[in-house]
Amino acid sequence: MELTIANPTPRVSVPTDGRGPIRIGLINNMPDAALRTTELQVRDLLSRAAGDLPVTLSVFSLPTVPRTDAGLRYVQEHHTPITELCAHGIEGLIVTGTEPRAAALEGEPYWPELAGLIRWSEENTISTVWSCLAAHAAVYLLDHIVRRPLLAKLIGVFECEKVADHPLTANGPERWPVPHSRNNELPEDALIRAGYRILSQSSQAGVDSFVRKGKSLFVFLQGHPEYDATALFGEYRRDVRRYLTNQQDVYPEMPCGYFSAAATEALLMFRERALLERDARLLEDFPASAAGRDISASWRESATNLYSNWLSYISERRSSPADWISSTASV
Repeated sequence: MELTIANPTPRVSVPTDGRGPIRIGLINNMPDAALRTTELQVRDLLSRAAGDLPVTLSVFSLPTVPRTDAGLRYVQEHHTPITELCAHGIEGLIVTGTEPRAAALEGEPYWPELAGLIRWSEENTISTVWSCLAAHAAVYLLDHIVRRPLLAKLIGVFECEKVADHPLTANGPERWPVPHSRNNELPEDALIRAGYRILSQSSQAGVDSFVRKGKSLFVFLQGHPEYDATALFGEYRRDVRRYLTNQQDVYPEMPCGYFSAAATEALLMFRERALLERDARLLEDFPASAAGRDISASWRESATNLYSNWLSYISERRSSPADWISSTASV
């Protein structure tokens, strides 16, 4: 069953005079443990990026994303039903990914609803940001570009380089750090052949950000500029726990370019011990304090600039819905 959204008339409730706050929707599909943290990260990022622009944020999620009872209660208490997207007059949308469970995207339990959301967003938003797995899903549905599995999880902070001038990269540096955490990637050559415009990339992490022309400006992020300083640390610690509790077979890769030299040494010593004494009780000795002592969000400024440009783009185009298609086609 595909996503059904009430009042599906395109942009029916979006004001035509450009007044009032910019209406942003967050489709938070993250796993239960990251639900609240993700919302705090996005709220903080939008707050920094908005400047003088008034912005409101409404939070939704796909109801078919697998959740525990606690996760379902949180969604019911804190998220707006996704069927009310149109009623909220959403002008800009941010769609998160989630941990992949299936080898193929069609095998994910939420695939029909996510596919419906992709189609809806193209007709009903000024711009939508697709993050990580959501980005992989969108390009697969739109242009049949299949993600490729990586030999090992890509995790860390990687230097990315601007490769195209665009309103989204305006007023920023030529190079900037971006956190990445994923098990798959999109082939650059396939994206270019399909008409996507690469905005930034990394020699280590591959394509970082890119856009697609259409009725809505689709922005695709393989990285996670919204992450706070401790997000990668939390993911690494979670994967260590999974190894020690036999939920995964291989000890996780340490995030690149993230920990200090002292933290790296402490974590490597713990790794040696864990490989010899694989036991959940070792979690009590995980060097959390040492590892987290010098962590900082080196990507904070560049992330703020990206989303400031995104909000400005929406603000400039919201006053005349008839111009959205023509203005998007020019960037």
